[in-house]
Amino acid sequence: MTVSPLAPKRFPSLPDVEGVRFATCAAGVRYEGRNDVMLVELAPGTTVAGVFTKSATRAAPVLDCQAKLKSLPDEGAAFLVNSGNANAFTGSNGKKSVEAITQAVADILDIPQRRVYTASTGVIGEALPHDKIIDNLKSLKDSLSPDGIEAAADAIRTTDTFAKGSVEELVIDHEIIKIVGIAKGSGMIAPDMATMLVYIFTDAKIPQADLQRMVRDVSDTTFNCITVDSDTSTSDSVMMAATGASGVEVNCSSEAFRAALYDVMLDLAHQVVKDGEGATKFVEIRVKGAESEEDARKVAFSIANSPLVKTAMAGEDPNWGRIVMAVGKSGAAADRDRLSIAFGNLQVAENGWVSPNYSEEDGAAYMKNDHLVLCADLGMGQSSATVWTCDLTHGYVTINADYRS
Repeated sequence: MTVSPLAPKRFPSLPDVEGVRFATCAAGVRYEGRNDVMLVELAPGTTVAGVFTKSATRAAPVLDCQAKLKSLPDEGAAFLVNSGNANAFTGSNGKKSVEAITQAVADILDIPQRRVYTASTGVIGEALPHDKIIDNLKSLKDSLSPDGIEAAADAIRTTDTFAKGSVEELVIDHEIIKIVGIAKGSGMIAPDMATMLVYIFTDAKIPQADLQRMVRDVSDTTFNCITVDSDTSTSDSVMMAATGASGVEVNCSSEAFRAALYDVMLDLAHQVVKDGEGATKFVEIRVKGAESEEDARKVAFSIANSPLVKTAMAGEDPNWGRIVMAVGKSGAAADRDRLSIAFGNLQVAENGWVSPNYSEEDGAAYMKNDHLVLCADLGMGQSSATVWTCDLTHGYVTINADYRS
């Protein structure tokens, strides 16, 4: 598999987080000869929070995790993730697989079943061969290690071309607090979590309600502001665990912690877009001058999700008329004669017409960059929004045309 040209040069060096241990194995769920299961053991006292897809066809693991989120942190917990099979649209078999896996993990780690959270990613509509996972739990337990996070990030990939990780450290009460995260995601990416699995860990001590609020709020301005192809998955999950091992207490009013969490989440969100299936351009859409934040987001996503805009970016064609089209179809309040468009600092159109200083040669030269910024000023109000996307290339079609075959 060719690595995305937008990929980071290397996986970041992620520090161990006390109270978290990782293990991976090759269970052969779908892929042969590669790790496809991740187990994370969390120490007693760990609080867990999460946000999930709003799809009406949510997978069985998502429904199970949602039901367990408010479990008391008095005992240990675990995350178990498999790639290759989404365990989605599998009827009652999906729930049975979740029950079997969570009970088996609970038994082998000696923790309550209500504290075992699973996720599955991959093909929809095929029964999960959960026995293959359960048969490997003993070896997973025996290989648990605090320094296994990079292997864990690799094991949860499907069509991803690179493993994704991020870290921030901050000082609170003279103690260093760590926040580390891993993610998978490449296609079927749109707001409401996308086909992403994200796992974030910190050694801060955070009450579950505060942790839940922070994860939800920060996700809205990071993971819910990206799109690769406008498709929302059945399996999206963003989960965070706070072990409390540092002894430093944090709540949702901690601006420093929230800012560090934002940086980790945004970094992971950007990496997901940069690994968009077939992507060659990372595209930032900035909208301002909208009547409301809702209108700003409508316009931003209308531009970001437009196949005509995205293919123009792929072809390095400065076809700004397609942005005009996307603004007009968005459903937001707009006025042709107030609209201005820019490519980065290059003013392209203003007051409903092409800018007198704009040249097609300048626009074409700008489009050769691998990081593009498209700006639209509606001139209608004071609200703004920023979303991130990628271009749409032949590579996307190739990957998705034979995904199951």
